[in-house]
Amino acid sequence: MPVADTATTTDEHAVRITGGRRLVGTATVQGSKNIALHLYAAAILADEPLTLLGAPEILDTAVVADILHRTGTRATVIGDEFATWPAHSWFPVVPDDLGRRIRTTAVMAGALLARCGKVTFPLPGGDAFCARHIDRHLAAMEAAGAEVEVARGRVRARVTGKRLPFVTDVATRSWGPSLGATVTAMLLASRTPGTSSVLNPSVEPEVTHTAALLSQAGVGIEWQGRKALNVTGTDRIRGGVLPVPPDRLEAATLALAAAITGGTVHLNGFPPAAFPDGLVSVFANAGIRLDPLDGGTVVSTPTGPRPVQLATGPHPGFPTDVQPQLTAFLTQAEGISRIDERIYTRRDTHLRALTAFGAAVNASGSVITVRGRSVLRAAGVAGEDIRAVTALVIAALAAEGTSTIRGMYHLRRGYGSLLPKLAALGAHLTIDQEQP
Repeated sequence: MPVADTATTTDEHAVRITGGRRLVGTATVQGSKNIALHLYAAAILADEPLTLLGAPEILDTAVVADILHRTGTRATVIGDEFATWPAHSWFPVVPDDLGRRIRTTAVMAGALLARCGKVTFPLPGGDAFCARHIDRHLAAMEAAGAEVEVARGRVRARVTGKRLPFVTDVATRSWGPSLGATVTAMLLASRTPGTSSVLNPSVEPEVTHTAALLSQAGVGIEWQGRKALNVTGTDRIRGGVLPVPPDRLEAATLALAAAITGGTVHLNGFPPAAFPDGLVSVFANAGIRLDPLDGGTVVSTPTGPRPVQLATGPHPGFPTDVQPQLTAFLTQAEGISRIDERIYTRRDTHLRALTAFGAAVNASGSVITVRGRSVLRAAGVAGEDIRAVTALVIAALAAEGTSTIRGMYHLRRGYGSLLPKLAALGAHLTIDQEQP
């Protein structure tokens, strides 16, 4: 069964953070990384120019723009505007060096297959906290009439007959519905005549916002709750100008950074209702208040951190992409916290580095246990994926002394300006351009 390549990319940059400063002030949340990456893939299908406003200024955006350019779709990134124009000709081969740097490679490949009837792409890369299967993506391609071959870390898919409506099930054995495979199937169905059905679809915001884009562009989208998503294809998909919604994961990260320092931060333009219900509930139990103010959210911890018991889950549950940051925060809660990771088979790459700060954390299977309160002290550590390195930044904000954190490549993949935002809120940090 094909799985994603878990090789990591390193750099020589590091951030030095002197802990113990309360974060106070206002911060604006960037456009959603995960939603944007799926909207970028949908842009391949457009027969007219398409502009996404508020795109996150991150490394993954630049990588995707390069993939689009090399496969035929002209794409430009100017500030937070991501603009595309339909290709004059197609070259449906995702370069290995680019496809192995992001997690949505199979989704982009699905769009290229829908467009061209064939595609070649590498197994995805990106974050390395566990192997991620892409079998549901490949099953969707096969259901759409493609012959799929996997060899030497690459996938070749080709539609050999007439395109007909199809049915595909994106449920996984243990993780619930596959978010990425839902989008892959939806993109394939968007250019398939007739009505295709995606069974057991994910309802994560990445899916619903991609569905909204396609619906606005002329694709028939009909939800049957969590049972099925019916997609009626069209031979012409419109363009237009659409916003990328703010990143609920960065908002949660900023909230936890404020909370671990005992600070008070206003998330400008991001109301409490924009957080998933499961996150709001866990934050409340953990002592983190989310109060509405002027269309945004004021974050505070008036009673201090409290231990919690929770499980990550599909939307609107507690997001797995906030689990590492929450783990760092819970080191400051008196008592025992337990987090059951139910989205991925394993997500604990942040734990070893947290113990270097003095945290009492461990994992047994999918369950992470945090024993607090720990006195955190400065450490030299490295993160190997986006959310793990972010958890280390949060820990450093509360640690005594000056910590050095490596893995800024991963941070820049997911956050365009997190460090400058933290500095503007009062964090004492510097970024080294070279590290021996």
